[in-house]
Amino acid sequence: MSFTDLRAFMAELENRGLLKRIKIEVDAELEITEISDRVVKNGGPALLFERVKGYNMPVVTNLFGTLERMKIALGVNDLDQIGKEVLNIIQPAEMPSTLINKLKALPKLAALSSFIPKTVKSGPCKELICKEKPSLAEIPVLKCWPDDGGPFITLPLVFTKDPETGRRNVGMYRMQVYDGCTTGMHWHIHKDAAGHYDKKQKGGEGRMPVAVALGADPCVIFAATAPLPAGIDEMLFAGFLRRDPVELVKCETVDIEVPAHAEIILEGYVSEGETRLEGPFGDHTGYYSLADQYPVFHLTCVTRRKNPVYPATIVGRPPMEDAFLGKATERIFLPLMRMQLPEVVDMNMPPEGVFHNCVIVSIKKRYPGQAKKVMSALWGMGLMMLAKLIIVVDEGVDVQNVSEVMWRVFNNIDAKRDVMMVEGPLDALDHSSPMPHLGAKMGIDATRKWPSEGHPREWPGDIIMSEEVVKLVDGKWDKYGI
Repeated sequence: MSFTDLRAFMAELENRGLLKRIKIEVDAELEITEISDRVVKNGGPALLFERVKGYNMPVVTNLFGTLERMKIALGVNDLDQIGKEVLNIIQPAEMPSTLINKLKALPKLAALSSFIPKTVKSGPCKELICKEKPSLAEIPVLKCWPDDGGPFITLPLVFTKDPETGRRNVGMYRMQVYDGCTTGMHWHIHKDAAGHYDKKQKGGEGRMPVAVALGADPCVIFAATAPLPAGIDEMLFAGFLRRDPVELVKCETVDIEVPAHAEIILEGYVSEGETRLEGPFGDHTGYYSLADQYPVFHLTCVTRRKNPVYPATIVGRPPMEDAFLGKATERIFLPLMRMQLPEVVDMNMPPEGVFHNCVIVSIKKRYPGQAKKVMSALWGMGLMMLAKLIIVVDEGVDVQNVSEVMWRVFNNIDAKRDVMMVEGPLDALDHSSPMPHLGAKMGIDATRKWPSEGHPREWPGDIIMSEEVVKLVDGKWDKYGI
């Protein structure tokens, strides 16, 4: 099942009893966060706050706050299914070697082309257009945590274009609301939008157009968070996930196309060299990210539906809603990782490590030092470069069971031999590094060690009961009276 827009997704969740309407008045400052935090940590439903103090617009949170809702959002019963489908398109089971086989492979490429986004003349996001003194004042932007620098837009889809190639990028970068017409634009130096901004500044062109969509369909929202390879259009990826191309409409004041079925569109620009203090912000790390200088977004136009819903996500000490967005990313992109590292069996990015701080992989080990080779390769893969800790275990270890992984780590390593320290890029939110964006990373080889890896002693076997006894006890279990 695919969804045309956010409200279709919300309706499906409500039909399944997975969305709860909050009918009493609530405050956008802190109260909605406290409610949402309690609900997400208890595996509760999506929340639609119908009466927000001082506003006429409802707020929805926790849309993706369980694996079940994540699967519904992406229209699958198993998140791994999507990665397999991606792999089947870019690497068929049998690579075409003859002209006939190449011709047979064309329908798969044609099917992918059918998901290319299409531009339409208008859409629901244009029901109301405000170019004259546009303002953010009507939007119930949340102040989430007591020491936040102000209210923050937390689920924005930020559209920019590469000044050189014209290629679109869509990312999710928080936006602190300073006043009715300006916000911060918190894009990190490793992100594509920051690269576009740097190119614009070097070109001396002054303003860079930016558009922000609030409340698109769930596949479009997820696509904005996905770590896609350079040059891959997020809207094409969203179309692939939806099995239907995304409809885009041209903005009123900037040369950018945005989702036609979004709830709200903010149009504007960032100016060359203009920054403002942004933050602090209670972040997904569970700590406040410190205030720093970031570009300023200036609002030039607001277009929206007549009765829009404002979507927000709450981040803070994990697990939070973003844990499930991250788990979907992990499962979808695992097959692509295996294309470059075929020895990888499985991967887990536990929410306690806020994804970029801990990556656990199991491998099919064939030669000495292979675990360290895998660590080095992972640090060279896109945003995996930010992984602060990589743990490698043998193929029989369940990486989704962190307790089992820790048992292997605590008991299988010789610190001098099996720990690798390197220096390289780190996430901008890493408060523990000696300097911003750069610091040490650690790799831990928790695999069984061979004599050829400097372990001459015999490695002990795992304690495992014999299959015959397991079957015997299974057959008599009810008779034990336990």
